[in-house]
Amino acid sequence: MSDLRIESVMPWAPHPTAAPLSERRDDLLVVAANGTRTCIGGWQLVYSGVVAGETYSIQVDAGFADLDRVQDQLRCELYWGELPADEPRNGHREVVSWDYLVPESGSDDSTRFTRIAKAPEGADRLTLRYTLRWSRAGSAHWHLPQIDRSEAAEAESAPVRICVVTGRSEDRQGPYRTIEENIDFYLPLCRQACAEATPDLIVLPEIALQWGLEGSPLDLAVPAPGPETAPFAELARRCGVYLLLGLLERDGDAVHNSAVLIGPDGTIVGKYRKVHLAVGGEMETGILPGDDFPVFDTAIGRVGCNICMDSSAAESSRMIGLNGADFLLLPIMGDHRAWHPENHVWDPERFKGIMMTRAVDNQLCMVVAVNRARGTCIIDRTGHVLAWNDGDRPYVSATVVLNDGFRPANKGCYRSTNWMQRRPHAYSAFVDPDNLGGLLPREY
Repeated sequence: MSDLRIESVMPWAPHPTAAPLSERRDDLLVVAANGTRTCIGGWQLVYSGVVAGETYSIQVDAGFADLDRVQDQLRCELYWGELPADEPRNGHREVVSWDYLVPESGSDDSTRFTRIAKAPEGADRLTLRYTLRWSRAGSAHWHLPQIDRSEAAEAESAPVRICVVTGRSEDRQGPYRTIEENIDFYLPLCRQACAEATPDLIVLPEIALQWGLEGSPLDLAVPAPGPETAPFAELARRCGVYLLLGLLERDGDAVHNSAVLIGPDGTIVGKYRKVHLAVGGEMETGILPGDDFPVFDTAIGRVGCNICMDSSAAESSRMIGLNGADFLLLPIMGDHRAWHPENHVWDPERFKGIMMTRAVDNQLCMVVAVNRARGTCIIDRTGHVLAWNDGDRPYVSATVVLNDGFRPANKGCYRSTNWMQRRPHAYSAFVDPDNLGGLLPREY
C-alpha cells in the first residue's frame, strides 16, 4: 500500500457546455454523455503525500455502457502535480510531468488502466483524470484507484552500443566474384569494430554475402544457417555481440532477400524477409517476398527490420513500431526518394530527413546500413543523428539510450503520446487492398 492521501474528488470539464453528467455513488464515480458532440470531461482525483523518486503502481477499473469505441472514448491520465479542473493539461505550470495510464483489453462492459510510474523531482501530489469524450450517448462508472508503492522500476534498459559496418566507399569498387570474397571483406571489419568499439550490436548492409556478384539470385542464394553464415556466427559468439547479416537466402524451393539476426551464442535468433521487393529488377528475378514484420525480443531490446525498398512504404516502419520495436535495422543499397528531383543526384540531406522522420514517427532507433557506406547512420527516437558516415569510414558507432526521458514542451511522454494519439477506426483505407492512393480513377 502507498501512503498517499486523497485530497479531493471533483468533476472536471474544459467548458460548462462540454461537461458530461456526473454523479458520485460512494466509491463509484459515474459520468454520462450530455447528448452533444462536444461532450468531454469526467472526474479528477488529487492525492498528497507523493515522495519524489518513489515508484508507484496505479490501477484503475472502469465499467461502461453504450460506447462503441471504448479505447477512443475513455481515457485515464496521471499528472505529477495539480492542475485546475477546468483547464487542459498542456504544459500547466503546476504540473511537473504527465502520462497516460495504459488501457488493457477487458470484457464487453469493463476495462482497466494501469501504469508503473516514478514520481519525478519536485512532485508532491498526484492527480488522476478520468475522461469520457466524443460521444453523444453512453456512460462510464469509474472506481477509485488502487495505488501501491512498487519495488518494480519503470521499464528501463541499459545503453546499447551499436556499430554499422560497411567499409569505406572507395573500398567497394569490386568486382567481386564469390561469396567468400564478400566474407573476407566484411569479417575483418567486424573484428576491427569489436576490438575498437566493443559493440552490443553489429549491422551489415543488404545482401552483404552476395553484393556485387554476377548471376541470378536463384543461383546465388544460400541457406541460413549454413556454411556461409557460420563465420559471422562464430564472430558473434566469440565477441558476445548481436549481428545482423544480409543475404540472399535459400529456403527450399524459395529464395528471399533476408536479414538474419545472430545472437551472442552464435545462433539465429530472428529472421526477416523483405516484404517490398525493389521495382526495376528484383521484383522480376524470382525472389519471393515476405509477408510480415516480426520483432525479436533480445537482451538489448526489441529488434525489427526493414530492407531497402521496404523503407519507401510507410507501412513497413509503422508495422515495426506497432509491433513494439526499440530498434529498426535497415540494410539498404539506396533510396529513390533521396535523389534530388532537379539535378538528379543523391542528396544526403533528403536521405537523412527521411530516416529521421521514420525514427520520430515510430518512436524507435533507426540503424541504417548502406552498401556503399555513404548515408549509413544511427538515429535515436528523438530524431538526433548520433552517427553518420560520409563514406570515408569503415564503420560508425554510437551509444543509444532507450530510456532517454525525453518530454516535449507539453511535459508529456513523447513515446506515449505518439501511440496513444492513434485512432485506428479512422484508418480503414490503410488496409484496403483495392486502395491505390493517387492511382485511383478520379473525375475532373
